[in-house]
Amino acid sequence: MQSLTIKFILVFFVSALTITHASAQKTFKLRGIVTDEFNHPLAGATVQLMKTLKGISTDRRGAFSCNELEKNIYVLKISFLGYQAIMDTISVSSDMEIRVKLYPKNKHLDELTVKGNRQLPYRADNTLSIDIIDKSFLQKNTAGSLMQNLSRLPGVSSMNIGSGQSKPSIRGLGFNRVAVAENGIKHEAQEWGVDHGLEIDQFSVERLEVIKGPASLMYGANAIGGVIDLKQIATPLRNSSGADVLLHAQSNNQLLGASAKYFKRFDHFYFKVNGSYSDYSDYKIPADSINYMTYNIKLKNRSLRNTAGRERSGSVVLGYLNEIFSTHLSLSDNFSKSGFFANAHGLEIRNSQIDYDTSSRDIDLPSQQVNHFKVLSNSIWMMKDYKLKIDLGYQNNYRQEFSERVAHGNMPLPPDSLERLYHKSTYTANLKLEIPKHNIHQLSVGINGDYQENRSGGWGFMLPDFKAANVGAFLYDNIQLNEKWQLNAGLRYDYGMIHTDAYYDWYGTLQPDGEINVQRAWNLNKHFANFNWGAGASYLTENTILKINVGKSFRMPSAKEIASNGINYHMYRYEKGDSTLKAEESYQLDLGLELKKDGWEIEFSPFVNYFANYIYLNPTAWYYEAQQIYFYSQSAVFRAGGELMAAYQFSKALSASIDVEYIYSLQLSGSKKGYTLPFSPPLNAHVELVYKPEQKWAKAKQEFGTLLQFTAAQNNIVPPEKKTPGYILWSLNAASDFMAFGQQLRLNVHVNNVLNKRYYDHTSFYRLIEVPGQGRNMIVTLQIPFK
Repeated sequence: MQSLTIKFILVFFVSALTITHASAQKTFKLRGIVTDEFNHPLAGATVQLMKTLKGISTDRRGAFSCNELEKNIYVLKISFLGYQAIMDTISVSSDMEIRVKLYPKNKHLDELTVKGNRQLPYRADNTLSIDIIDKSFLQKNTAGSLMQNLSRLPGVSSMNIGSGQSKPSIRGLGFNRVAVAENGIKHEAQEWGVDHGLEIDQFSVERLEVIKGPASLMYGANAIGGVIDLKQIATPLRNSSGADVLLHAQSNNQLLGASAKYFKRFDHFYFKVNGSYSDYSDYKIPADSINYMTYNIKLKNRSLRNTAGRERSGSVVLGYLNEIFSTHLSLSDNFSKSGFFANAHGLEIRNSQIDYDTSSRDIDLPSQQVNHFKVLSNSIWMMKDYKLKIDLGYQNNYRQEFSERVAHGNMPLPPDSLERLYHKSTYTANLKLEIPKHNIHQLSVGINGDYQENRSGGWGFMLPDFKAANVGAFLYDNIQLNEKWQLNAGLRYDYGMIHTDAYYDWYGTLQPDGEINVQRAWNLNKHFANFNWGAGASYLTENTILKINVGKSFRMPSAKEIASNGINYHMYRYEKGDSTLKAEESYQLDLGLELKKDGWEIEFSPFVNYFANYIYLNPTAWYYEAQQIYFYSQSAVFRAGGELMAAYQFSKALSASIDVEYIYSLQLSGSKKGYTLPFSPPLNAHVELVYKPEQKWAKAKQEFGTLLQFTAAQNNIVPPEKKTPGYILWSLNAASDFMAFGQQLRLNVHVNNVLNKRYYDHTSFYRLIEVPGQGRNMIVTLQIPFK
């Protein structure tokens, strides 16, 4: 008993001395910022202190923090994929702050982009739900257009108009509710049209960020549903040059295309040149005919006649950078011409003299031709600890839509085939100032605005001429409570105006008092103002991220929503706007949970959303010239849903993942009370298996994958939508590097809808006329880098 007591006392005193010594030991903190040569923060860079074996990653601002360091000399290593790692010794004897620049490690353009579509440290710094996408993801999931490629992401879908045109939808919201930006400047085209796509060269995109949920604090009113921000700001290595060629082909619509890039970097100056071209024929569906209304439409070789098209794009980038200043000027021009499925636009083929089946590559009537010219400037000044960012932009969108000359109702035979013409010019300016960190606060203030002018022409009236202006100012605070807890809070004020011009029919209509030119639009001046706010918190440990975000956002009504007044022959309806519409206001709660442990990676992102006055096109029981009349209306709407993803790494070579997305919508007021919203996506899931042979067994980097897409039936609809049955699609993917002519090439083969299954996409423009989704499609890309 006595010996036990003595042992206990000895243990107690040894422990006490150890604790006392540890308590007296003073510790220090090392903080830093990691950027590229262009002074852009590198999110997800790895920071290692070799003696401590600590490994951390930089956040969204490129920042890192190492706490509780003893006085000592450490070996510091900082690395980022695609960049030259640095290793140096650092003496820690007090709290320190450092700034580190990393430089690209080779000349290949594809290596200059941010790798990995999921980077936990980046997403932990922002309480919103964000995905970061790189080129390899886009090439692996090639499906026809940029937005169709992104539909592989949980919560993201595309509203398709044929094989080459589509627009994004995030968590069931699309059109003017999702902002597409390029280097922080919103892309401005004719987003309001169901059959309008995006005029963007998908092969020039170096990486992109997808924000799911409201992002109005930073991007303004049209980001009420989310943001897709395209990045093209990669900086070449000093005194280097190189080129890259990408060849691509598709079997379904016999697409042939090529994209080429060249860059050269001097000391502080650099330039990049990019060009692409593609040509495709009518695309095929797994059906011999289509039954629409009372018509049975026969298809030649299962092809949707007149869906061929071609695109060409070109861009030039000029850049300059030094230690305190960097600027990036880009000029781009995108041209596309494509046909509309003839039977989808007024069924003109029944009376047409055009032989649509002569050639599958002909672009006949009806068709569209669009040219989008863009000049963007992105500049950054580093003034001591202040960071000033200025973005300026000019865009010119010129859209023409052609149809056969057909007399409709009171309208006589049109003079030509130009049904609609829209010419839109947009000027944009964004300014953001990041203030030096003070205690735990990192403040950012900014102002952004744009001015738009849209002119119209052609014999088919739908949208009057209009002018619109928006200006907004915001204050944003990132609060770092400690290394685990972080808060975000922001406040924004927006003011906007829109002016529409009067419009009269170019033809006379017989009235009781005689023939008159009916007035379709009036001179209107509308003004909107709103406060937006947002707040969130994130909690980060070694294997876990918890996030919560709540906020209010708004969207101004578009010119079409307040001033349209005519027959849309493409959609077989009369559309009428409402000048009394109020700005949409949305309140949303987002939650997030991310876990990584023992080979598992799990993400869960639920949300709850309430619209006080959601704007939608409401069908009525009235008709005008045999066309059903639709009124733009507003109603309260409740939405909820989210995404769930789970992935497991069986070995270094084999991994599997499953993701599920679901959205529930309910109109709480108005004539459609109790119904869902139009184009509501059904329950959707993907199951993927990926095998990457280890380098010691494979002579080149290889990857093989198989994907199953499970889509449930959509029976919760709003008239005149139709219930859509569920389906299962199977896809295959294989990629490999190989040597040829002294160069390392990259070959990617992707097969969509392997079994050529007939299915209907509920969110597709063509669903309303019973057109199935695209049939089997093999996509081949060959990447050829030149040193």
